Amino acid sequence: MAIQFKALPSEQVRTLQRGGPDAYGQTPELRISDGDGMPCRHCLKNIAAGDAYLILAYRPFPELQPYAETGPIFLHAEECERAAETELLPEVLESPDYIVRGYGRDDRIVYGSGGVIPTDAIAARAETLFERDDIAYVHVRSARNNCYQCRIERA
Repeated sequence: MAIQFKALPSEQVRTLQRGGPDAYGQTPELRISDGDGMPCRHCLKNIAAGDAYLILAYRPFPELQPYAETGPIFLHAEECERAAETELLPEVLESPDYIVRGYGRDDRIVYGSGGVIPTDAIAARAETLFERDDIAYVHVRSARNNCYQCRIERA
């Protein structure tokens, strides 16, 4: 089965880069990267040392509900190109493992679908999850902090 890794939508990111409010109604915080573990969720690349970046609260769900997790993410402060939608593992996924978890059409966790998966097995795990009719999409999240990394959909 073909899958696609998806970065945050450009329209949403541009609003945040221009000072629009985050998921908590706050203005994103501006910082300078030390080059260590600052993954931009739009270009899906690490933010280089010396580059400005934003820290903000992000909720990758369309509306509030009990399963709509909100957490911190990083974005380049300046406009960057959105990562191509591809079956290739994004460059930013460089930790040894990640949480990979399926969600239903109602944007709620599908119980039993989540697990900590070695990075090189993420695509295969997503393909397996998509064999199920109750999985609409998959999130990749940090295994250490549960931070949202990217979304995976059927191609």
